Amino acid sequence: MGRFIVHRLVNMVPLIIGITFLSFLVISMVPGDFLSSLRLNPSISPEVIRQIEAEFGLNQPLLVRYVKWLWAVLHLDLGVSLTYRVAVTSLIASRALNTVILAASSMLFSWALAIPIGIIVAVRQNSIWDRVLSFAAFFGMSVPNFFLAFLLMFVALKTGWFPLGGTYSVYYPSLDLWGKIADRFDHLVLPAIVLGTAGMASLMRLMRSQILEIKNSDFVRTARAKGLAERTVLYKHVLRNALNPFVTLAGYSLADLLGGAALVEAVMNLQGLGLLLLDAVRSLDIYLVMGSVLMGTVLLLLGNLLADLALVAVDPRVDFSALASQ
Repeated sequence: MGRFIVHRLVNMVPLIIGITFLSFLVISMVPGDFLSSLRLNPSISPEVIRQIEAEFGLNQPLLVRYVKWLWAVLHLDLGVSLTYRVAVTSLIASRALNTVILAASSMLFSWALAIPIGIIVAVRQNSIWDRVLSFAAFFGMSVPNFFLAFLLMFVALKTGWFPLGGTYSVYYPSLDLWGKIADRFDHLVLPAIVLGTAGMASLMRLMRSQILEIKNSDFVRTARAKGLAERTVLYKHVLRNALNPFVTLAGYSLADLLGGAALVEAVMNLQGLGLLLLDAVRSLDIYLVMGSVLMGTVLLLLGNLLADLALVAVDPRVDFSALASQ
């Protein structure tokens, strides 16, 4: 296992370099730059513009700027935000927890509903439950996130059940520990539902197809021939094998949700990484964008690694040598 982990970590290095260089190249090719708006301001002299360019290295060739940024990353320095004039590391750290909690909560909500629904529609294939629940899942997937966010905010406004937006209430600092947890939870419910609804249909259909495929396999027929109860066959043999693709999928889901959280955070005014990245892209704050891209890339690669390790733990048929060769 140790050799497998080291092998995967070493392979991550060229991937990270390639992805970050392409991202640096793309954002540098966008017409204009961070200083474009400043150049249009007559109260800012050209000397000040040149001073800012020299301060952040914006007057240097692209390859030189990328190499300097990469060298700083090796020293755990992601540079300085052009917009906020503070370290990118501190900006990301101040927002990362909110986005990670939102992504994890939405994934928990999505999986907690999709897996049981997938089991029900597979066991009762072609029944009224299969048709109704499949229609409901696909309807939830087809509704755009921003529209669902506005719809739930309208319901919250009429009922008063949940806050309309924001990360926490204005009186949050004066609450005790449990009060702060409850306040965060209230503000998290609607965004988690919005972000988690989109992936429910695909997860439900995956679970349904997995169970239907495994139900007719030889080892399941053997289990039934031994006289095992149908419930035991379903939950001990069928479901355990059907969950294997979900273990692999989990490594990608969290990183995908982190990327998909941007729109939800913008609509519902959540102070997370997604909203920060949108502001950075709009203002062409290259070092803040690169810090966010780097974090997303590392999370995706580490998530994939952890998913492979978890797959080996739950499925004894998979060995590290097979994974290392991929």
